[in-house]
Amino acid sequence: MTSQTLFEPMPIQLHDLPERQLVTLLKMDELENIQTPAQLRQLSEQQLPELATKLRQFFIKTISRTGGHLASNLGVVELTIALHYIFNTPDDRLIWDVGHQSYFHKILTGRRFDMSTIRQWGGIAGFPKRDESIYDAFGVGHSSTSISAALGMAIANQQLGLKRKAVAIIGDGALTAGMAFEALNHAGELDANLLVILNDNNMSISPNVGGLSQYLAKVLSSPFYASMREGSKQLLKRLPTMRELAKRTEEHMKGMIIPGTLFEELGFNYIGPIDGHDLPILLKTLKNMTALEGPQFLHIITKKGKGFSSAEEDPCNYHGVTPFNPKTGEMVAKLAGPPSYTKIFSNWLCDMAAEDERLIGITPAMREGSGLVKFSEKYPKRYFDVGIAEQHSVTLAAGMACEGLKPVVAIYSSFLQRAYDQLIHDVALQNLPVVFAIDRAGLVGADGPTHTGSFDLAYLRCIPNMLIMVPADENECRQMLTTAFKHNGPSAVRYPRGAGVGVTVEKTLTTLPIAKAQLRHQGEKIALLVFGTLLKPALEAAKQLNATVINMRFVKPLDVDMIMKMAKEHQLLVTLEENVIMGGAGSAINEYLHAHDLSTPVLNLGLPDSFIEHGDTATLLAKCGLNAKGIVNAIAKKMEKL
Repeated sequence: MTSQTLFEPMPIQLHDLPERQLVTLLKMDELENIQTPAQLRQLSEQQLPELATKLRQFFIKTISRTGGHLASNLGVVELTIALHYIFNTPDDRLIWDVGHQSYFHKILTGRRFDMSTIRQWGGIAGFPKRDESIYDAFGVGHSSTSISAALGMAIANQQLGLKRKAVAIIGDGALTAGMAFEALNHAGELDANLLVILNDNNMSISPNVGGLSQYLAKVLSSPFYASMREGSKQLLKRLPTMRELAKRTEEHMKGMIIPGTLFEELGFNYIGPIDGHDLPILLKTLKNMTALEGPQFLHIITKKGKGFSSAEEDPCNYHGVTPFNPKTGEMVAKLAGPPSYTKIFSNWLCDMAAEDERLIGITPAMREGSGLVKFSEKYPKRYFDVGIAEQHSVTLAAGMACEGLKPVVAIYSSFLQRAYDQLIHDVALQNLPVVFAIDRAGLVGADGPTHTGSFDLAYLRCIPNMLIMVPADENECRQMLTTAFKHNGPSAVRYPRGAGVGVTVEKTLTTLPIAKAQLRHQGEKIALLVFGTLLKPALEAAKQLNATVINMRFVKPLDVDMIMKMAKEHQLLVTLEENVIMGGAGSAINEYLHAHDLSTPVLNLGLPDSFIEHGDTATLLAKCGLNAKGIVNAIAKKMEKL
């Protein structure tokens, strides 16, 4: 199997049933067997609340075994049912923002029997995926893309003369990102038929949910109100003074009773807020809104973790879960082992903050994921969570660095991609001392290609002024973070998800000499130049090959003296990295050898030129040939050709 086909999506067996089989199936237990929108629409509206209850029970039972995104999905059960009941999916397009709200969408679109495989190798993805189902209109994993994508589809519908609807479901913090507001601003200028649904599960805009606002939502979405509103606009066009007075009056009235003035100003017809768990209200409002033309905005209030007490009480910890007891909510305890790299960073951040009061911790909405909980509690005035706004986080750090502070931006590798211009223009160009603590570098397992940190070495090393380090173990991670913090310029330390290898971690805050690699094993003929945590399988492979192993440590600048020495003393150089081969650390070795007319053969091992599907990390590394066995086999094949 070639690398071109190795990571192609596994074929998913969907369970959409022909219409002629639906009646027979529904004579059994209707609600237990609902798994397609066609079946769903055969139910009466009165049956839907009971369906929501049964789906929650099925979902909790399933995720308690597999793990996955729990609280965010429990909050959108009624909304998902209502959307597929009212809209003609898949012809009408539903675009789920972030994607971890889409599990019930998957259950109702033919993948109910596949939920036991979610986020596993060969199973269904944890996010919407276009090549997995015709109901997944847009692939997502990162936040705040839904409105832009839905607007693009709405414009395409106009261009093609199609009547289908485009619906963006945004929420779970995604409206904090600038991209969402860029799309809202553009959509308001157009007359495209776009519906944006804000799933407000943190009372982030308004807690004003009650009888009055729900009554207003029904009135404002009704055909009568819409016709009156449009008719009034046409009449008032002829009376400019009266038109302006009426517009101001409408705005002031809406500002007093519903929090929609902002969206109205952006050009949307705002409806809400309404209770997102009240199916009759949802159905009536959505049905009314399907008849409205132009950009529409529906604001619903939901409770994250709805229907499962543990998730309701602690939605943050139950956002993404490992297997758990569905009766008590207690998650299966992980076996004791080495600390995670995230934990190493968390401890280092607090220790360094105690030593240097200039240290500032910044994260784009990943306090827990990036390990800033302890820091935020211990140093609240030096902690900044900017929301899902990666671009802002980087330029904010640049501004702080200009004034003498020492900002540390804790960010996932795949999220830093979203702030690439700011990294170059605002930090590196000005040679500012900003530390990038890059978590989730390399393969990330169950989250799949949207979150895999495959590209950071390639996109970082081409930027002038950057110092780039890759620790092989936990202690090196701590040392490199200290080195980065004390460096007078932009720096990056990239480390993987999960536990370290189990070395002793020093309590001191020591630095490493820049651009100095480390000899870890002396061998003959073959030299393995290793970048990062692949050092462990490299040492295992070296024992079989009697090969030399170098822990390179620095991607930029390289230890050129070590490279020159290895090239002169060995018949083959092998570079190893958990990053794409193209443009990665191995490419830097190739460039150096070529520039100095060194003809020593090189074998570059790393991630292939493919998007790597979800699965457990050990399986994925083996598929990529980056375990000890794969390394030995690749080198043996190369040596046969020399």
